[in-house]
Amino acid sequence: MAALRTALCVLRNDLRYHDNEVLHWAHSNADFVIPLYCFDARHYAETHYYQFPKTGPYRLKFLLESVEDLREALKKKGSNLVVRKGKPEDVVCDLISQLGSVAAVVFHEEATKEELDVEKALLQVCSEQGVVAQKFWGSTLYHRDDLPFKHISRLPDVYTQFRKAVESQVKVRPLLQMATQLKPLPPGVEEGNIPKLEDFGMQADPSVDPRTAFPCSGGETQALMRLQHYFWDTNLVASYKETRNGLIGVDYSTKFAPWLALGCISPRYIYEQIRKYEKERTANQSTYWVLFELAWRDYFRFVALKYGRRIFFVRGLQDKEVPWKKDPKLFDSWKDGKTGVPFVDANMRELAATGFMSNRGRQNVASFLTKDLGLDWRMGAEWFESLLVDYDVCSNYGNWLYSAGVGNDPRENRKFNMIKQGLDYDSKGDYVRLWVPELQGIKGGDVHTPWALSTAALSQAGVSLGSTYPLPVVMAREWSRHINQKPNSQGPALKGKKGPSYTPKQHKDRGVDFYFSRNKDLS
Repeated sequence: MAALRTALCVLRNDLRYHDNEVLHWAHSNADFVIPLYCFDARHYAETHYYQFPKTGPYRLKFLLESVEDLREALKKKGSNLVVRKGKPEDVVCDLISQLGSVAAVVFHEEATKEELDVEKALLQVCSEQGVVAQKFWGSTLYHRDDLPFKHISRLPDVYTQFRKAVESQVKVRPLLQMATQLKPLPPGVEEGNIPKLEDFGMQADPSVDPRTAFPCSGGETQALMRLQHYFWDTNLVASYKETRNGLIGVDYSTKFAPWLALGCISPRYIYEQIRKYEKERTANQSTYWVLFELAWRDYFRFVALKYGRRIFFVRGLQDKEVPWKKDPKLFDSWKDGKTGVPFVDANMRELAATGFMSNRGRQNVASFLTKDLGLDWRMGAEWFESLLVDYDVCSNYGNWLYSAGVGNDPRENRKFNMIKQGLDYDSKGDYVRLWVPELQGIKGGDVHTPWALSTAALSQAGVSLGSTYPLPVVMAREWSRHINQKPNSQGPALKGKKGPSYTPKQHKDRGVDFYFSRNKDLS
């Protein structure tokens, strides 16, 4: 590269300094480096089919924090994060014209259509301007080019086959050694202002619900602090496999997902820290399971590469015809947490109030929407896209396809039993009562089936079905096996024999363990 030339680094879902190949290459090959982040209006429009807001307030707040954190980190390294509003391809074209010294545009590759369209536009700009385009793959634990399949079209359609192949045949590439100081910005480049929530038409600062399981901030700094806490300060990682199906509190799972989604933490850094922890403290099923979940995250990204736009199609990867319903009233009962099924409602209300939901909850509400209500799975996928703080396009759509039975699930007709799941994972009903306060008067596991209680019991609990809390919008036959049935004139009757009170137990769903949103149980 000629002397005193500039490398323009287009950052997207790679908002970190550590293990960042774009910044690493630019520093090694240019005299000036411009780290650039663009706020692209297309990200804040509406979802494709059902016109929900594409980026909700909790994820937007997390993104703004992550951008601010990266700017501060780069300043400490002698650089800065240049921020612009606009399409990356337009901003890059303007900067190339303005500076006259840009020799290369550098970016990480993504896997899905909208992101790939941006990459095509960037390549077009580079071609027209006579500028080198340098791109890298850097979003997964296992590198795309190291996969033990001759072509991405040969990627197995079952996760277990993929996992066994990469675990036995692929080495994780080592972390990049980053410079302590980054090459400076060229003269005359203004840093630009980081927008505020109000600039997107949202309230200044969405309040943090004290019940949230994710009270964390965005950015590389917070991501690395979270890993330090979960691994080294508390040893929680050593019991991750046993606690990962929790519902209440921040420490039942790693909570890495939101930071992974924006690239605030590298999956290879997590891998190296796991190996270090295993060497210095303990290696067990829990430490392995973190890597198991990272491999799931990889898998859905590679599935997106293999199938392209089909991950968004209603017929899914299997080109399967299903008579999905599109009932707005039924959908609203689901999204608003008013289905009359307490375990579903609690999870949906948590999502609406915080932008987060446990992996266990995601499995259940997705199964309920697709298998119990029979609604178009894309309604759920787009609602998650809108609200989740840890939304990742590949994992979100891969998981919804899986749940709907039109994706990568080797088991036909997988369906979750809402009552059994509630009793297995919230046996005392504490989670339901936390998020569905109108049922707080119902004690123990009975809170999962208020319609099965007697009129007297409901009255004593201050609950009036159909008034203070909805009647179930649907009933499933299999629920009756887990209900201590009592006559109730206010609600539909389910036949079932009375049994002993339910006690929690370790429950593993048959087949491949279910991975939801960005990182299965990393969520």
